[in-house]
Amino acid sequence: MSLLRRLHPLDLVALALLLLGLLSVATGLLPTGPAGDVLERIAPLLPFLGTVIVLAELTSEAEVFDVLAGRTARAARGSRTALFLLCVGLASLTTVVLNLDTTAVLLTPVMLATAQRIGLPPLPLAMTTVWLANTASLLLPVSNLTNLLAAEKVALSPTGLAARMWAPQLAALAATAACLWLFHWRRGLLGGDGYRVPEPQRPADPVLYRVCGLTCAGFLAAVLVLDAPLWAASSVAAAVAVAAFAVRRREVLRPGLVPWRLLAFVPGLFLVVETLRVHGLGSLVGSLTGADGGLAGLLRTAGVGAGLSNVVNNLPAYLAGEAALPGGGHDPLLALLIGTNAGALVTPWASLATLLWFERCHAQGVRVPLLRFTATSTVLAVTAAAAAVTALSVTG
Repeated sequence: MSLLRRLHPLDLVALALLLLGLLSVATGLLPTGPAGDVLERIAPLLPFLGTVIVLAELTSEAEVFDVLAGRTARAARGSRTALFLLCVGLASLTTVVLNLDTTAVLLTPVMLATAQRIGLPPLPLAMTTVWLANTASLLLPVSNLTNLLAAEKVALSPTGLAARMWAPQLAALAATAACLWLFHWRRGLLGGDGYRVPEPQRPADPVLYRVCGLTCAGFLAAVLVLDAPLWAASSVAAAVAVAAFAVRRREVLRPGLVPWRLLAFVPGLFLVVETLRVHGLGSLVGSLTGADGGLAGLLRTAGVGAGLSNVVNNLPAYLAGEAALPGGGHDPLLALLIGTNAGALVTPWASLATLLWFERCHAQGVRVPLLRFTATSTVLAVTAAAAAVTALSVTG
């Protein structure tokens, strides 16, 4: 009982989901064939999630994010408007060329440290990260794990996908920037248009700073240039960071660095949702989406994907939608991707990126008002998904 009292409520949710998933397989509610297929598809996600969190924690301890925060703030030269544009561009770029989970883990501490250094409330900068981590993830296969799951089904090369999705991506970015400015960044909310430009910061341990900074750069290069699997690149990078801290600051290495909650949550969630799919969820999703390839049908498909994502998480929602969509034509599947990417914003569990973002905010003591988060994210989810699907239809 004392162990249960020490667990966070979300820890209990994750363990309960994992237990339910395992019971579904053990009792035969979920046949071993579908269970094995689901676990095989998500197997590469688990080492990536575990190691990228460790890498982010140690990089933060090495003060890499604090130094980057100061450089970001100095680049805007005291203008909040310029800082807004710089943050939107940075979050969009990292999401497009990396992926949304890496953005949520590595960029969120930069944004939060920036706010602390220049005396701004942390929430506007934090919301910039989490919203763009989701809505800027439409362009490339690497941008979103749902895109990776869809790669074979879509049957488009990375350049082919980008050629088809550039207009939806721009539409989603425009909607996101507008909502960020309206709800979090406009002058009436922050007061004035200036802030104090911070002095350059020097890390306490320059060796750890350089090692972790170069390790993060190497991780990004391995993903972008070498096209290495995310889990392999993040595992090697985390191992290098752990080795550096083992030599210079061994006391930082602790079991709490490993995100046990997420590693239990993900397989449990997939198994539970697959059980529901086998017992009628797939048929329900199929009847809701239909086969209409016109604008109304695409909007309906995206809406179903977004709604299901905010109930169960976008990864299993995409899998359920993919299985339910009839074959032939890219656009219905791409509309589903838009819904499960740009529309997965309303609930904290709607995407792994949002879960990772909440972890980062909690770790740095930033309070996120859940009611405000849900209300403003609902507006953005509807606006961004509708704008992107309309652009998809118009450019088809």
